[in-house]
Amino acid sequence: MTGEYDSLIERLESVAADLDDIAFDRLREAVADGEVMRSTADKKLMQARRAVEKAAGILRQLDET
Repeated sequence: MTGEYDSLIERLESVAADLDDIAFDRLREAVADGEVMRSTADKKLMQARRAVEKAAGILRQLDET
């Protein structure tokens, strides 16, 4: 990456990875506790991750133009 938004894209990718880690940890805890339904918090974490990934994608598109 050599574009104007590289730093922001990298930070957003890092945030998305952190959100994945948190979600996976919570999922592991839920399974250990015998949960069978996906929690609202997990859904919201995944929604946040998708939003962050979308923002990074938009910035990549801006760099290409």
